[in-house]
Amino acid sequence: MEFNIITIFPQIFDSYFNIAMVKRAQLKKLIKINITDLRQFAGNKYKSVDDTPYGGGAGMLLKVEPIYKALKSIKKKKKSRVILFSARGKTLTQKDLRRLKKYDQLIMICGRYEGVDNRVAEHLVDEEISIGNYVLTGGEIPAMVLVDGVTRLLPGVLGNKVSFEDESFSKANEVEYPQYTKPEKFKTWKVLPVLLSGNHGKIKEWRESQKAKLK
Repeated sequence: MEFNIITIFPQIFDSYFNIAMVKRAQLKKLIKINITDLRQFAGNKYKSVDDTPYGGGAGMLLKVEPIYKALKSIKKKKKSRVILFSARGKTLTQKDLRRLKKYDQLIMICGRYEGVDNRVAEHLVDEEISIGNYVLTGGEIPAMVLVDGVTRLLPGVLGNKVSFEDESFSKANEVEYPQYTKPEKFKTWKVLPVLLSGNHGKIKEWRESQKAKLK
């Protein structure tokens, strides 16, 4: 799986993509992450890739031309998907992550400032995605979310396949049961007796009863 991220702040990704699961997946060559600096395609000495919106209004928009050039510079695999992060997009779900993991390449465009020239959404991308009904300063955090969520679903990334079977959202809108570990007692807070019983049938029954359905 190859992830291509187009951004004006490539250094944002240095920390997150170089630790823990995502780093291990890269070292094992299960994924490849390429960061493209949009300013390289600015076409002017000031490296500016934004401008004021037609019709007036606050803020600046990322221009269509440098984004078009950046996309053209990325060698597409046969099974690829181009994604723009935007407030107008479909809210990302676990079902979407399972769908997107089937691609060989995900190309992500990170907006900034007031947004992106709408011709990008109209002509250059396959879909728009949002990670929630709130506003962020850019698409970089959504890109990290998508890379993390898809990567952990890929074969060989997580060692234990059982991890997927009972985790939250393995079934639509269902959240995993509560879990506990040692010590058995901390202050006056005790682990539930059923979990200490050794009765696997009772434990399974309790866990099923504790799964929560989200609205």
